[in-house]
Amino acid sequence: MAVPRLLLHLVYPTSSSLLLANCKPSPLPVLNIGCRRISTAAAQRAPPSEAAVDDFWRWLCERGAVAASSAATVKPGFVPEGLGLVAQRDLPRNEVVVEVPKRLWIDSDTAVASEIGRLCAGLKPWVSIALFLLRERALGTASPWHPYLDILPPTTNSTIFWSEEELSEIEGTQLLNTTMGAKESRAFSRGRGENLALVPLADLINHSSSITQVDSCWEIKGKGIFSRELIFSLRTPVYVKSGEQVHIHYDIAKSNADLALDYGFVEQRPDRDAYTFTLEISESDPFYGDKLDIAESNGLDETAYFDIALGCPLPPLMLPYLRLVALGGTDAFLLESVFRNTIWGHLELPVSRANEEAICRVVRQACKSALSAYHTTVEEDEKLMEGDNLDERLRIAVCIRAGEKKVLQQIDDAFRERESELDVLEYYQERRLKDLGLVGEQGEIIFWESK
Repeated sequence: MAVPRLLLHLVYPTSSSLLLANCKPSPLPVLNIGCRRISTAAAQRAPPSEAAVDDFWRWLCERGAVAASSAATVKPGFVPEGLGLVAQRDLPRNEVVVEVPKRLWIDSDTAVASEIGRLCAGLKPWVSIALFLLRERALGTASPWHPYLDILPPTTNSTIFWSEEELSEIEGTQLLNTTMGAKESRAFSRGRGENLALVPLADLINHSSSITQVDSCWEIKGKGIFSRELIFSLRTPVYVKSGEQVHIHYDIAKSNADLALDYGFVEQRPDRDAYTFTLEISESDPFYGDKLDIAESNGLDETAYFDIALGCPLPPLMLPYLRLVALGGTDAFLLESVFRNTIWGHLELPVSRANEEAICRVVRQACKSALSAYHTTVEEDEKLMEGDNLDERLRIAVCIRAGEKKVLQQIDDAFRERESELDVLEYYQERRLKDLGLVGEQGEIIFWESK
């Protein structure tokens, strides 16, 4: 598996969460030069030489980023992914393995303090960092950063770098739309953060799917009680034997599409397969204002995004939002102000047969339309995946498109089953009559007559 070097999204002064990002919403093409090995022939280049890695290590030692070589906890080493951090002795869980002072981070402060600092004023952090990297790369050995830059590969298997022919293999996928949007705008929403940074040595840490701990394995802290200097501290989340590689888990919540875009790899795990349903309250809806107010009162907006993973239930807010969007006709009385504080509770249950039928029809039509855009079937994709000679990028493409289709079929199955239950579901009017004691044990409506 080709695993990328990390681009860290730091939170000052300390943080319990790590955003290891490069795209959806994630950082930028230029910063992707700080990524790990690539296995596709079109983008492949020779790994850095041992001499280059040795120069990088000396550079770190001279600048106080690591202890003397004989006492080092980890050292850069050649691993299946390219370069990685190799334990120099047995490491217990939560052992600190890397501490990098802020003066060795490459962030927007670094760019502003450089000779091109005046050109970086007012620029987004990722833009200023990109400009700084381009200039330092152009300086070659004259750059004080060249030992670090010399070990960076130029590209990754991220879909940002795929050719048109390679991108055709993800035709119909949401990943293609996200990738093309990023390529055309040359900007990524995750790149809007104020605290992007490259952290030499720490960014050699590779990903492993066997790491399941969700606790953060890094923090930013002061170097000492009386020091204002910040350091980036990295711990190993599991026990590691001497000579073995130290790993972390980049992000347990990411889908395969996120992993492919951000890092250029996928995992063969069903819960990594996901599809994002986008729902919207139309501005042409006669009840637009009321519906938007209700949505916002419940933490949603005019447009809502629901990530659905393979083998997992629908997000809890999806059905209420669907019912809200479809609400109309004789059900519109629920939008009146008298129901404003209770309507979401009503939307969590079927409102009416017409409303429930409408959401089933709309969702199933959306699934059918999305599935028709793929140029292969799930069965064809699974047959391809059985082969051992797939190009890495084709393997990523097949995994992504097969996963999306499986999730779409799962969603369609769920709403097809719901359609079959429309006649037996209990709707708002029935529930209300029961609350008023106007429905008998057999479900018949009781009419009271005065004597």
